[in-house]
Amino acid sequence: MEYIYAALLLHSAGKEITEDAIKAVLTAAGVEVDEARVKALVAGLEGVDIEEAIANAAMPVAAAPAPATTAAAEEKKEEEKKEEKKEEDTGAAVAGLAALFG
Repeated sequence: MEYIYAALLLHSAGKEITEDAIKAVLTAAGVEVDEARVKALVAGLEGVDIEEAIANAAMPVAAAPAPATTAAAEEKKEEEKKEEKKEEDTGAAVAGLAALFG
């Protein structure tokens, strides 16, 4: 990756991407330079429009996280169901009592 970063740094600075320039950037960054990798990089970038390559680079899109259902949320739902059931039971009991005293 350092080699690519060096090339991008040179491009960003408006400098020509040459073997010597990449070696200089890597050396300044404290990276041990591999001559074969430098040559391969420079050869691979010949004729490449770096601006176009950057513009067309696929950007990963982060998927929206699924809503997490926590134990607390589950308990709250269960409590609400129990309360609704109590209200229904109480309503039925009141209706039954009303029929007795009707």
